[in-house]
Amino acid sequence: MKLVLLVLELLVSLMLVFTVLLHAPKGEGLGAIGGQARMFRAQKGMEDGLNKLTAGLAIVFLGLALILSFLF
Repeated sequence: MKLVLLVLELLVSLMLVFTVLLHAPKGEGLGAIGGQARMFRAQKGMEDGLNKLTAGLAIVFLGLALILSFLF
């Protein structure tokens, strides 16, 4: 049981890192201080889906971490 949860945690963590790296850079940086940042930019469909996938993987990762911490 413990080994299955650890392997699942490893796979979810790798997928989470991969999805975070797939996100497009926002590119605002220090330009936001001078008012040059783009505000209210609509997200594209792919970026919105990627946000949902990343949030879902983060929730699964935290859930698995809590289960592993309580059981073992």
